[in-house]
Amino acid sequence: MKNQKKNSVKVNQHLFTKKEELLPTRDGYGKALLELGKKQKNVMVLCCDLTDSTRSSWFKESYPDRFLEMGVAEQNMAGVAAGLAMEGKIPFISSYAVFSPGRNWDQVRISICYSNVSVKIAGCHAGISVGPDGATHQALEDIAITRVLPNMTVLVPCDANEAYRATLLAAKIKGPVYVRLTREKTPIITSEKTPLEVGKGYVLKNGEDVTLIACGPLVYEALKAAKEIEKEHDVSVQVINMPSIKPIDRSLIKKAAEETGAIVTVEEHQMNAGLGGAVAEVLAEECPTPMERVGMPDSFGESGEPSELLEKYEMTSYGIITAIRKVLKRKSH
Repeated sequence: MKNQKKNSVKVNQHLFTKKEELLPTRDGYGKALLELGKKQKNVMVLCCDLTDSTRSSWFKESYPDRFLEMGVAEQNMAGVAAGLAMEGKIPFISSYAVFSPGRNWDQVRISICYSNVSVKIAGCHAGISVGPDGATHQALEDIAITRVLPNMTVLVPCDANEAYRATLLAAKIKGPVYVRLTREKTPIITSEKTPLEVGKGYVLKNGEDVTLIACGPLVYEALKAAKEIEKEHDVSVQVINMPSIKPIDRSLIKKAAEETGAIVTVEEHQMNAGLGGAVAEVLAEECPTPMERVGMPDSFGESGEPSELLEKYEMTSYGIITAIRKVLKRKSH
């Protein structure tokens, strides 16, 4: 598997040990905003009364003259950001993902994407791991509604370090960008020097029998599932981190399908129209392959502790292993 080894990146050596470091991906976003504020005077940050939760407060404290508090008005925030972008600014708009790009989707579609202006949308508190806040605050459809929009780039970082790099990368991209962020502390998988490019996925672990393609913090659960199933069974599992959902790495998906013959997608999002949908589209068009999807099963979430919810909806390593067994049976037939 020479080609895969060429694409492989190193993972944190402290994963699955007592030294495992935990940080929320939103911290990477806040850290990157500070760096952008220092180096790029045209960067601005807008928020809708959620500055602490989105880590926009870090930018606000250092660069108050380039921060705008919009109040509870996500639609207006999107419109104002579009106007700022037309005047040469690089605005980052921050809110919970259910509100932006959820509540303001029409303004994102017309004012930002149709106009193709460089507004960067940070959707925080995405996924079911928002926990006790319940279904109304658990964004499980945001990848779907952003990746369908023309001109939009969609990035889903797997940890705080990748969120930091994704935010810096977003500032360089011409046009709209959506960066998906989570609230809970999750393991650090990558380093600040790990590569990140638009349209690229990365092999974190080589394998020959089945490929796990994951995004967001559930990349950790994919790595954990691979480790656990290989201990008990004679199965070789490849793991791919796919932070760029749109554009997606079609060549890497096709290569994985050709070399392992079985695919499982893993995401903290609806199974339909998210990462799983994007991968299925590539496979259907270029390399039909047995496939299973791990994610939210066409359902709203509920209140509960993040770990309990992930377990209930089978988004942990146990659920991923179940999907691996299913796809390997289909492959053998």
